[in-house]
Amino acid sequence: MADSGRRADLGWRLPALIILAGCLISLLGFGPRSALGLFLPPMTEARGWGREPFAFALAVQNLLWGATVPIASALSDRFGPRRVIALGAVCYTLGLILMAHVESPVLLMLTAGVLTGTGIGFSSFSIAISVLAKVMDPSHRSLALGLGTAAGSLGQVLFSPFGLFLIGGFGWQTGLYGFAAMTMLMVALVYVFPATDPTPADEKTSQSLREALSEALHHRGFILLTFGFFVCGFHVAFITVHMPAYVRDLGLPAAIGAIALSLIGLFNIIGSVAAGAIGQKYSKRISLSGIYFLRTVAIVLLLVLPKNEITILLFSAAMGLLWLATVPLTSGIVMQVFGVRYLATLFGVVFFSHQVGSFSGVWLGGWLYDRFGSYDAMWYAAIFFGIAATIVHLPIDERPLKRLRPAPA
Repeated sequence: MADSGRRADLGWRLPALIILAGCLISLLGFGPRSALGLFLPPMTEARGWGREPFAFALAVQNLLWGATVPIASALSDRFGPRRVIALGAVCYTLGLILMAHVESPVLLMLTAGVLTGTGIGFSSFSIAISVLAKVMDPSHRSLALGLGTAAGSLGQVLFSPFGLFLIGGFGWQTGLYGFAAMTMLMVALVYVFPATDPTPADEKTSQSLREALSEALHHRGFILLTFGFFVCGFHVAFITVHMPAYVRDLGLPAAIGAIALSLIGLFNIIGSVAAGAIGQKYSKRISLSGIYFLRTVAIVLLLVLPKNEITILLFSAAMGLLWLATVPLTSGIVMQVFGVRYLATLFGVVFFSHQVGSFSGVWLGGWLYDRFGSYDAMWYAAIFFGIAATIVHLPIDERPLKRLRPAPA
């Protein structure tokens, strides 16, 4: 899966070991933040807040996550991923610990929003999966992206019931402490990664980072891909944060909300690996368009079918298959068109749009709920954006740039 030249450059860090560490980092980084919606009801009730302050704090978290990923990715591309991810893990941990003690919405925004969001950005799974792509042979890179994404989904599977167990058995504050302890493990795992950028020598380029960014920003497909990832963030962040509360509003047991998040994560493992394999053989842009179309269909069915446990769980399973299946395909197009040298940075720019969408989905969900007492308007917005994303991916040119194409014989 990696040629002998790459293996020699990595020393004792065999590609399989790096893949394992990268998947664990993706799991530990993505798992806790994906289950923070479980803390919305108990924390807001304990503090006497509405849902908007909590939703706004997590919206800021998503925005800071997205805003810091391009910076962290550029540092990782330039100096290697170790110190970047370790710094992020420390900030992530501190943010969760301090979140357990805040007593005002402003402090919640600073801890759960700014500090935790920055930590998530610097320890982002997108940095981890770019490392996996660089140590793999080109013929297996799309699959590696799918494996790294699937590991993040496994984090969602594990942390949703883990969070529910901690909250139910020991209280929501202890739940945050437990999450913080898990995120700190990334500091040890990151030392399995190479100390410097692992781009193979035969794929390095004299192109500067500024030139790479300029090239991407003048590529129409890159702009369309960036808009499409906004929609992905809008969908997944709204559902991740507000699904437990939505389930409770329907009069269903709180456990159904946690099970729904776990089902999303469980089926996303299948969807992410499948998307990586599909992207290895078939058109990534067509696959992305199909994913957004099927998401839209799933949301429409949720609204028209009876609101019971079976509907919620079937919706969660369907969305899980389509959840982060967009990540290996979106990052795969970036890698396919522009090469691997600045993959972390360029995907970080696209990912920032994803997090702007996340901010919009999380905050708008809380804002609309507090004013109208319902999430209906958010579901309609999700349908509209799903249709738009289905359309905008179709004209993307996913061919490699001329500088990356083999010279004619």
